Amino acid sequence: MKILVADDSRVMRQIVIRTLRQAGYDDHDIVEAEDGRDAYDKVHAENPDLVLSDWNMPNMSGLECLQALRSAGSAVPFGFVTSEGSAEMRDKASAAGALFLIAKPFTEETFRENLDGVIA
Repeated sequence: MKILVADDSRVMRQIVIRTLRQAGYDDHDIVEAEDGRDAYDKVHAENPDLVLSDWNMPNMSGLECLQALRSAGSAVPFGFVTSEGSAEMRDKASAAGALFLIAKPFTEETFRENLDGVIA
């Protein structure tokens, strides 16, 4: 299995990857993307089984990336890991096709709760 982690903060990508490993997903290949445009390109190049994306990023936001992927016919499972978790953001994420939105701060348990159904 391959997981794409998209965040414009290198430190945040490392925190997400560390939390994935602590949650028991340490046997998965991890690909990193530094913004939404990079994530969009890497979905096509790397064919990940799951995308974990920040919401606010330069060049292309996480939401714009998800919308572009869906418009291009990609059905890759997609979830957000972001600092905001308002009801409005959750509704927008769901309407665009996201499976979940994990709000920071998060724990390995939060990851397991959201990913266990996605990563079988």
